[in-house]
Order: sequence, then C-alpha cells, then structure tokens
Amino acid sequence: MPVFQFNPPERFVAGTVGQPGERTFFLQAVGEGRVTSVVLEKAQVEALATRVEELLEEVHRRFGPPPDDAVPPEDDEPLRMPIEEDFRVGTLALAWDAEAARVIIEAQEIEDGSDEELTEDDEEEIEVFAEEAPHRDVLRVYLTPGAARAFAGRALKVVAAGRPECPLCARPLDPKGHICVRQNGYRPGRIV
Repeated sequence: MPVFQFNPPERFVAGTVGQPGERTFFLQAVGEGRVTSVVLEKAQVEALATRVEELLEEVHRRFGPPPDDAVPPEDDEPLRMPIEEDFRVGTLALAWDAEAARVIIEAQEIEDGSDEELTEDDEEEIEVFAEEAPHRDVLRVYLTPGAARAFAGRALKVVAAGRPECPLCARPLDPKGHICVRQNGYRPGRIV
C-alpha cells in the first residue's frame, strides 16, 4: 500500500469543504509537486490538534525548548484545489522523533470491510506511532515543533468555525431550525 510521506511538507493543514453542519474535514499535505488530501471526522481533527499541543508541552517539559520552535506565519488560505480524496482516515498516530527533533503525524486508511460503527472514544484515540509495514494507505508527515504548533492552532480554529451553539442547551444551531431540549415545555416537578 502506498505511503504518502512528506519530510518536511511545504504545507500541512486541516481544512473543510461545505457549509457548517455539513462539512467534510480534510488533512492536506503539499510538497515536492504533489498534494495528498485525506478525509477524517471532526472529532479526529480536534483530538489530533489537542494531542499535538500536549506532546509539544511534554517535549518542552522533558527536554527544554525544542529547536525550530519558531511558529511560521499563520496560514488561513483554503485547501489546495481540486481536492481529490486519497483515502478516509481510520487511525491516527503521533510521535516525537528526538534525534531529528520532529513531530511525526501518521494517518492510516480505515480498514476495508469494517462494518463496525466507530464510537467517539475510538475516533479520538491517538495511537503510539509504530514502525510497521503498513497494510493500508498511510499519510506520514514530519513537522518541526513550530510547524506542528501552527498546524494545531489552525486545526482548532477550523473545528470551532462550525455552527454556533444554542445559548440554552449548548448544542449546535442548525440553519434549518433547532429543537432546543430546554424549550420543550418540560419542567421538573411540574405536573401538567
């Protein structure tokens, strides 16, 4: 199976296509004249960005400030078009390469024939990176600490840019209408 490797990428970002509430989330790596775009869930993007920040904090705590920690300029550009899905992500892995002082992010293709529905815990699980021969398509990206920090910042912005929350129930407001559980007429202790 192909391994799409970028060491380092010219650009590595999380982005979306579609309107809030109906967005498709992508990780996109650009480098050496090629573009790799993989689809994943919103929860996976959020979990990956959070774990990248936690990893960088742990590296800083254990080893001091890493080299190449300068954050590149903010990248608010849209995803590179045309967007062609290379595969759908099932498993994410994250590691720190101490020798190269790089964050390694690996996205593996979801296993074919898996009829099991992923739970939220499964989607958010980030596995420890392991050097194994992949039996699925893999996107592997090596980032400087600064580039990883920039990736995480943008990814969290992309996740937060969805539908606004209802001020009463904190669930996403749908442009087509919203049934708020706090406005359904039910009040505890009241007999109708």
